[in-house]
Amino acid sequence: MKIKCYSVRVESVRDISDKCCLVRGFNGSESLIPKSQIYGQDTEVGKSDAYWISEWILEQKSLQYSNKKVAYFDKDSGDMLPRITITQHIPEIIINKEIIPDANLIR
Repeated sequence: MKIKCYSVRVESVRDISDKCCLVRGFNGSESLIPKSQIYGQDTEVGKSDAYWISEWILEQKSLQYSNKKVAYFDKDSGDMLPRITITQHIPEIIINKEIIPDANLIR
């Protein structure tokens, strides 16, 4: 089963217990997030720390996040699934031209 996660830029992540973390955003909001809903650190972000957090827990919490960077994770293994985008190419319509052969080339 795949789980939709967003990359959330955070100011700090602090362990509260074995099963919970206190996540603080840049706007000052703090939320308690279960460790089972944090799928690891987003290494593509260079300016600050970012973590992959599941969508359904973010909807329940007051943590600030953007829905621009999305990834899917396997629930059992916790591995990121490959990003696949499907695009459909619709070719433009070409109108056939009537071509008259050159009389000098005909036998």
